[in-house]
Amino acid sequence: MQPHAPSYYAASANPFPAQPRLAGAESADVVVVGGGFTGLSAALHAAEAGYSVVLLEARRIGWGASGRSGGQMIPGLRWGVKDLVRELGRSRAAELVTLANSAGAMVRGRIERHAIACDLRRGHFTAAAKPKHLDAMRGELALLQDLVGYTCAAIVSRADQSDFVGSDIYHGGLIDMNGGHLHPLNYALGLANAALAAGVRIFEDSAVADVDHGTPVRARTESGSVTARHAVLAADSWMGDLEPRFAAMTMPVINYNVATAPLDKALARSLMPSNAAVADSRFVLNYYRLSADNRLIFGGGEKYSPRPPADIGSFVRPYLEQVFPQLKGVAIDHAWGGTVGVTLNRLPLFGRIGNSFYAHGWSGHGVLLTTLAGDLIARAMRGSAEQFDLFAQLPRRAFPGGTLLRQPLYVAGMLYYALRDRL
Repeated sequence: MQPHAPSYYAASANPFPAQPRLAGAESADVVVVGGGFTGLSAALHAAEAGYSVVLLEARRIGWGASGRSGGQMIPGLRWGVKDLVRELGRSRAAELVTLANSAGAMVRGRIERHAIACDLRRGHFTAAAKPKHLDAMRGELALLQDLVGYTCAAIVSRADQSDFVGSDIYHGGLIDMNGGHLHPLNYALGLANAALAAGVRIFEDSAVADVDHGTPVRARTESGSVTARHAVLAADSWMGDLEPRFAAMTMPVINYNVATAPLDKALARSLMPSNAAVADSRFVLNYYRLSADNRLIFGGGEKYSPRPPADIGSFVRPYLEQVFPQLKGVAIDHAWGGTVGVTLNRLPLFGRIGNSFYAHGWSGHGVLLTTLAGDLIARAMRGSAEQFDLFAQLPRRAFPGGTLLRQPLYVAGMLYYALRDRL
């Protein structure tokens, strides 16, 4: 069985025994396709509700974006309150925002309940790259407070931003204590251990070739099959391979991260005094945080081709040093990439095909929303689908030109927004 892709997370992962490959025919109430956050959460919630569950993972648990992301727990959705109210109306927007923001407590609750050692830290700081971005944050927070009485966030002035980030390139920002950061691979492995304890049968190295969404559903691999009442499709970036009708709905985008050598404790705290995660407000953003052993984990850069850079560390370094010039020449111990499923409007895709449920297209907001999605899917299976349907009714659009043109059109759009970031 192939190991996890090289990364800081793989190098510091908690022990987790390899699970068997599917061989022969299995049956269950639920078959879950995908061993990332969404699939693990759905499997765990379904098992706790009394369903028998089989989970199929093509490689290793947490192999994809769930085990390679920046580990940033970003509250809410990519759309602001103003856009949600315009699209959904005030009542539905309030319900959606409240539900989305409940994900933070759900993730923290799972970590506590299952004693998952994943270096959880509270606080997420969005740094204003321009003065007008801070003004927009003030307006957004005022709308959020008016809509749902949100009390977890506060505006930070430029004079006070050094409480959160030791860089002078920003113009203040917004701190949200409902967010935070964690070791994403260890969180995934912790969910997997909890799922195993709840009776879920997990099979790794078991890529699903196709799914029949009828009654019963049937998921087939090269070496076996699973028959079930329900399926959960949780493959995110690979959903188009699993179900062709999804291919034009998301764009696989590769993000690149580095982890520095461990920093002197005083230097690390000078960079990020509150130990909150930080992401800036640029469209093509930089995002970073401290690890438990005082490494700076930094993601950034603009890469519009699926071909990775020849040297990921050299590719990311200029962005890191622009934010923190005091780290010029710092040693980089780990550098890696990971694919994220991005939708055209940056909202996730929930829905059903026959007896199969799906949730994907997290667009960079997956660490929190995926755990919530698993709970909503399990509730929908039991007949309580109102909250699942609230997400399923979000607006969606295919990429123009389908799979043939989505890459060049996406590149054109990103170049446009990258230019706007610089103006």
